[in-house]
Order: sequence, then C-alpha cells, then structure tokens
Amino acid sequence: MTRARVSALFAAATFVLAACATAGAGDPAGVKDGVLVNASGMTLYVFDKDPAGTGKSVCNGPCAKNWPPLAAAADAAAHGDWSVITRDDGSHQWAYKGRPVYAWIKDQKPGDRTGDGFIGAWHVARP
Repeated sequence: MTRARVSALFAAATFVLAACATAGAGDPAGVKDGVLVNASGMTLYVFDKDPAGTGKSVCNGPCAKNWPPLAAAADAAAHGDWSVITRDDGSHQWAYKGRPVYAWIKDQKPGDRTGDGFIGAWHVARP
C-alpha cells in the first residue's frame, strides 16, 4: 500500500472517529464545529417554516430536491433528542428536538454552510 493511500485511509478513519465521538450511540448525525452533520460530514439545516412541535415538514416536492431530508429507515425509532417524522410522500425523516433536518444541495464538501441564512428561513442545525 502506498504512503498516499495510507494517509488517505487514516484521514478518513480520523473523520469517522471524530464524528462518532460527538454523536450518541445510534444517533443519525454527528456534531462538527458546533453544527449537526450527516454521515458524510455535510452540514444539516432546519427550516423556519416547518411548524414547531407538529412532526411535519413543509419542504416537499421541488423544495426537498434542493433540501434533501435526512432520511430515516422505516423501522427507525426515536431516541434522545431525535425523533422520526412521516413526510407527505410516506418516507421517513429524522428530526432533532422536534425540528426536521435537511442537507443543502449547493454544499459541495464537508464544512460548507452555504445554505445558512438562505431566504432568511434556513439555518444550520445546532446541538
């Protein structure tokens, strides 16, 4: 194995371990630099127009193409600050402290936060 390959594998393993260290067992997301991130390290967001405490997402159709929901398996179970909501199309989505969470299609790499403040209604999700 080449030195470059070993370095790349070490960097990937370090990222995964760091994400796991900041997430509780079984949590669908981790914390990086003070914000929630998905398994790929991409920033997660909340939408102000999602009605608080209803377990409902209003980001459907074209909105969900731009703001992909953090998908939950059909048999996923709520735990800790995490709950599962059923979307209009019948799929399941994770919610953090009652707020559905999403990625942003225009973020290109882990650490990007280009959706923060978008139309004044999208914000990074914080623990």
